[in-house]
Amino acid sequence: MKVATGTRLRLIIIGDEILSGRRQDKHFSKLVELLSQRGMQLGGAEFISDERETIAATLARSFATDDAVFCCGGIGATPDDQTRQAAAQALGVGLELHPEAARLIAERCADNERRGQGSGDMSLPENQQRLQMGVFPVGAEIVPNPYNKIPGFFIKDHTFMPGFPVMAWPMMEWTLDTRYSHLHHAVTRVEHSFLAFKVPESRITPALEELEKRWPGIKAFSLPSMGETGHPHIDLGVKGEPKAAAEALDYLRAEVLRVGGQLNPPEK
Repeated sequence: MKVATGTRLRLIIIGDEILSGRRQDKHFSKLVELLSQRGMQLGGAEFISDERETIAATLARSFATDDAVFCCGGIGATPDDQTRQAAAQALGVGLELHPEAARLIAERCADNERRGQGSGDMSLPENQQRLQMGVFPVGAEIVPNPYNKIPGFFIKDHTFMPGFPVMAWPMMEWTLDTRYSHLHHAVTRVEHSFLAFKVPESRITPALEELEKRWPGIKAFSLPSMGETGHPHIDLGVKGEPKAAAEALDYLRAEVLRVGGQLNPPEK
């Protein structure tokens, strides 16, 4: 598998329980953290329902890109788990029991039996049902799950994991370090910011526009605050290649002062 260093990484969270507020998503912040540790950044995130047609339509659009995508949720074997089926639908392929997934699920059942929790007899209806969690789109590869051995799957640069953080997060790390290690720290980027006082966004916006013209590849940002710290201000900054970002930051500071702003809070 070859992935360009400019590959965008995205996250898709699947689950009605997130959209209804019954559960709070934890994957977004964790993936941002894992990517940051590896000199990478998230390029987008999407939250969608458990409805199969919604998942299939979302994945069809996603599979058509060159992005590397992490998908969390809906790969179990209950009626509300539709991600495996939707992925196959989006790709126009069938579903099949992955042999390595079947072996790992059988191992898990045997482990449970040794702990006095159920039977390792794979002919039993409950274990046959568990095998459904190893039924993936044709052509998929497994994603190891160190928590309970029941794997996720990988196909067309999309990694599919359970919704449970205790399972999904190690699977994210494994994928980043095994499939995308060549993307680690591939691009050196920095982010600088400072607070500007006594200047409205409308007055500093022309400088932000000029900055991006002078330093192509540098992105400027402006985050206004209504004064939670006691003084209204704007969090102004730049991000991009280190040398150009430093130059652009100096320019932006000077522009704030030039248009009548301040770099320190006004005295009370």
